[in-house]
Amino acid sequence: MSTPQLHSFGLGIATTDAQQEIIEVYYPQPVVDPALETLAGLIRDCGYRGGNECITLTPAHLRSLLDTPEAKTDPAFAAIVDTLAGSEQTVVAMFIAEDRAPTSVAEVYLKLQLLSHRLAKPHGLNLQGAFGVLRNIAWTNHGAIALEDLPARQLLARSQGQLIDVMSVDKFPKMTNYVVPAGIRIADTARVRLGAYVGEGTTVMHEGFINFNAGTEGTAMIEGRISAGVMIGEGSDLGGGCSTMGTLSGGGTAIISVGRDCLIGANAGIGIALGDRCIVEAGLYVTGGTKVSLLDNENNLVELIKAKALSGKNDLLFRRNSQTGAVECKTNKTRIALNADLHTHN
Repeated sequence: MSTPQLHSFGLGIATTDAQQEIIEVYYPQPVVDPALETLAGLIRDCGYRGGNECITLTPAHLRSLLDTPEAKTDPAFAAIVDTLAGSEQTVVAMFIAEDRAPTSVAEVYLKLQLLSHRLAKPHGLNLQGAFGVLRNIAWTNHGAIALEDLPARQLLARSQGQLIDVMSVDKFPKMTNYVVPAGIRIADTARVRLGAYVGEGTTVMHEGFINFNAGTEGTAMIEGRISAGVMIGEGSDLGGGCSTMGTLSGGGTAIISVGRDCLIGANAGIGIALGDRCIVEAGLYVTGGTKVSLLDNENNLVELIKAKALSGKNDLLFRRNSQTGAVECKTNKTRIALNADLHTHN
């Protein structure tokens, strides 16, 4: 039998509920386009026959990986396999042959971690229906706990003089419990969800937020909200309290993005894509249906249009006329530069 072709693969430690159903999986070193010769022995021994499948592994399955050339030349990979082989937890292998809508918790978690490891970019993986696959989980100082199991676990902990601290109840955990990408700074890690793509050089301040399947291309200052599906270009600055409208928050199927060297002012927001070198004035929210007065370089009215006609265009300044209240747009001649000192040691 020929070895199946794979889109991605991960060895992971799974958390299960009282019924032994998987509720989350940690993949320490997920891979895309895995070397099939490395996995040939595991595929043979564990019974994988193709498709997108999660298989529970035994120590013997894992030891077959230690005899591969990759394990002998990559000490980090060998250490991971050796640790998993000695684990008392549920160890799984997630095989993804085709990037289709996920149907299992293990599959969703592999895709989310591929994003946060920067092995795939937002909109580069099929996450259609992921919300329906995942369960609300209690994220605690004792790890992930199924909500159905939480009361019994809390009682047991109290009887032993311990406390289970529930930090959140959500379908998505924070990214940093799974991976901390190189070259970033996050002031409040609870505000960056697993599945965020955080580019090297990015600083996320205390009020900044990055949803799953969203993120930054590189150096950026994030003090506002990056909604699901939104990508921010390098050199851009999202001011405090600003927001971007994602497909989960009313944006429909439109893909909102922000180009390079842009500034969205404090408490402003966008429901259209911004090209490169654009500015949205503080406090101004521009949606696709916003009526915009398009001005020439002498501030003369050229035409009145809807903002969606300007979506994705470069070098624009959106502002509100302080006397008339009209939303105006003209050519942006200001160049945004981030404070280099804030990103030096990321």
